[in-house]
Amino acid sequence: MKLKLTLLAAMLISFTVQAQVKMPGIFGDHMVLQRDQIVPIWGWSAPKEKIIVRINQEVKETKADASGKWRINLDPQPAGGPYTLNIQGKTTVSYEDVMLGEVWICSGQSNMEFQLRGVRNALKEINEAVYPEIRQIKIPLRVSDVPLYDISPAKWDVCSNTTAGNFTAVGYFFAREMVKRLHVAVGLINSSWGGTMVETWTSRGAFENSAEFKSMIETKQDKDLSLVSKEKQAALAKSILLLQKNITDTLSENQWKNPDYNSQAWPKISVANTWESQSLGLADLDGIVWYRKEITLDAKAVEKSVVLSLGTIDDFDETYVNGILVGSTQSYNENRQYNVPAGVFKPGKNIIAVRVEDTGGGGGFYGDSTMIQLKANTGTVFLGDGWSFRIAKSTGTSQGIGPNDYPCLLYNAMIQPLIPYGIRGALWYQGEANADRAFQYRTAFPLMITDWRQKWGEGNFPFYFVQLASFNAANGDSQHGSTWAELRDAQTSTLSLPNTGMAVITDIGESKDIHPKNKQDVGKRLAAIALNNVYSIPMVYSGPVFESFEVEGNKMILHFKQTGTGLMVKDKYGYIKGFEIAGTDQHFYYAKAFIKDNKVIAYADEVPLPIAVHFAWADDAGEANLFNNEGFPAVPFRTDHWKGITDDKKYLIGR
Repeated sequence: MKLKLTLLAAMLISFTVQAQVKMPGIFGDHMVLQRDQIVPIWGWSAPKEKIIVRINQEVKETKADASGKWRINLDPQPAGGPYTLNIQGKTTVSYEDVMLGEVWICSGQSNMEFQLRGVRNALKEINEAVYPEIRQIKIPLRVSDVPLYDISPAKWDVCSNTTAGNFTAVGYFFAREMVKRLHVAVGLINSSWGGTMVETWTSRGAFENSAEFKSMIETKQDKDLSLVSKEKQAALAKSILLLQKNITDTLSENQWKNPDYNSQAWPKISVANTWESQSLGLADLDGIVWYRKEITLDAKAVEKSVVLSLGTIDDFDETYVNGILVGSTQSYNENRQYNVPAGVFKPGKNIIAVRVEDTGGGGGFYGDSTMIQLKANTGTVFLGDGWSFRIAKSTGTSQGIGPNDYPCLLYNAMIQPLIPYGIRGALWYQGEANADRAFQYRTAFPLMITDWRQKWGEGNFPFYFVQLASFNAANGDSQHGSTWAELRDAQTSTLSLPNTGMAVITDIGESKDIHPKNKQDVGKRLAAIALNNVYSIPMVYSGPVFESFEVEGNKMILHFKQTGTGLMVKDKYGYIKGFEIAGTDQHFYYAKAFIKDNKVIAYADEVPLPIAVHFAWADDAGEANLFNNEGFPAVPFRTDHWKGITDDKKYLIGR
């Protein structure tokens, strides 16, 4: 508590000493304010200072309190703009090109952070992204053990083909549908961070009032993160010294790309995972790391140009062949593919050197290592093994504290400072990082939603989320158990909260890529929920949802709601895939299934007396092919309540 009071006191003293109007960083030129509801405007000034706010012929005034804090609620206004927002005290702050429209929070982990530049047909999408009605503010990545009252400096960007590549792809495709249908400005508050757990996005107060998490949060003590950071940085420095103990040269890093540089003393590293996820002692490393690999090619292989593919790299890369720069990418979720002109690769020994810059979170190569290859004149050469690495610089951008190290860190730094900015609702894409504790997610996720709603004070605002895509995380299925299927089930159960909605995307995942590139349909499916539920434009917005079943002999007759104009199967022979049934032995068998009278009939010859059914119950559920005629996939489900593989897994601080 002392730390919290000290921080708040320091902020208030700073504002008072400056004796000028100071506004939160969420406000800025080009911002969108929420139409048709009260618009909170707040900030700081000298104590008791008179504050006047003006926008679109509305004028309101108030006085700052004894600490210098003030707030004015503007009356609801219809969509429109551009306007100037003027805040006047002893000094004046003005914001230009302010629009009144629809404002949505976009939050979660990497699939929400995933930028437009990484999607399917990215160049075409970016070239066509001329939608000045869409604006985004990306909340800077930051952690804090205490609630903050402002964000790090940020700005609102107007969507154009020069800015759109940096927008959240899911948010952009959602907003594009809003603009086309509603013809109003749409503001996206992009507060997302890859690889993060739901617990870091939840406030301490929520945990203290939760029977499930109360004992956990009581064990957590407020910490001076600077001291923790120093301890972690010291441990990291020790790990780096140990890893690189055999490297004796002092050549600068710009020499490391050259073919005559001797890297024999460099340690080995896998390119199948980020360096944080390997047993290298580098869990807290952000900075610059070089990868090198030597390959031998014959003269015929290098007669023509060569295509060098490196898969995905987190975050940025510069790639060299024999000391020559052949490509670079400034995005963590794009597949690297570089066309190397003839003559760069030589007959005999060749050196591939990749300079990787990690600005936070995971770092280095990750994903399917079979994607790391070169296509030469004589065929494909796979490059997934035998890489060496050397750390050039540890920047400490994460301060040695990761967003998952403690609960509440991102709520404190990336959500609390946004409140009470007026919003219509929230879009959420997260869950991958919680899959190992899927059963507890049934409590943790609704807790976070309820927490945000209570803190914002706007009632049960719309909260729409994306169910996990198909991805072969660990070959999970009904036979061995599936953490991803259980997480999807937990997400479905969250629909019991009022004013929630879920976009199902099991049909557009990628078995070997946790970041599916088809974000277009994700945004469209979220938009369909909002257009129907919020904006009263009637449309089908969900796939078939299991309702009930009955048993006739060895057949299960399954009833669904949300079938639109009818059930359909995406298979030219009409075969339904994805159903499994079990008897009292709780062993699931693949089921044959067909549609009859808008119901599904499923059976398995091995199960004479079925009592339970699974649909799309696997990490990779991409084969499931039951839809409605409107093209929405059926929601994965199970009818049993048998113990799952995550039932006993609990959140522990620092794990």
